[in-house]
Amino acid sequence: MAGLTTAGVWWFVNGSDLGPRATIGEPAPPLVGATLDGGTLDLSAYRGRPVILNFWGPSCIPCREEFPQFLQKLGQHAADRLAIIGILTDDPPEPARQFVADYHATWPTVLDPDERLKREYRVVARPHSWFIDRAGVIRSMQIGPMRDADFERQYALISG
Repeated sequence: MAGLTTAGVWWFVNGSDLGPRATIGEPAPPLVGATLDGGTLDLSAYRGRPVILNFWGPSCIPCREEFPQFLQKLGQHAADRLAIIGILTDDPPEPARQFVADYHATWPTVLDPDERLKREYRVVARPHSWFIDRAGVIRSMQIGPMRDADFERQYALISG
């Protein structure tokens, strides 16, 4: 976003020509896309489960710090059927595939080649996570890396 004016930032965050926008307290915008492993993911298939959408990329150092925590949290909250969905942001697929393999990530990562999801979910920095409840409503979001307390506080909003 280097070189954007205040008006440019306003348009990026608030522009109305791009379709639905992620808003806390509202249903999550539709998300359908190709995944790193060649499949297709549809967010609506996760209805009934708490979901964390995590916008990340392998060149993002804080993202590297979050991956082990996400692995731990998936195990810790398995009874709740926690789902984590990665959205590859600002990096190409090949390094991301290697990163996912190196970190033993078990959750899917959706590609966003035209940055439509990045715009709809108002992503301005990585990592950027959205917390979606079982009914598909966004309850919280976090820009930047999560500490354990951050994760648990926000997870409580979507796991009930």
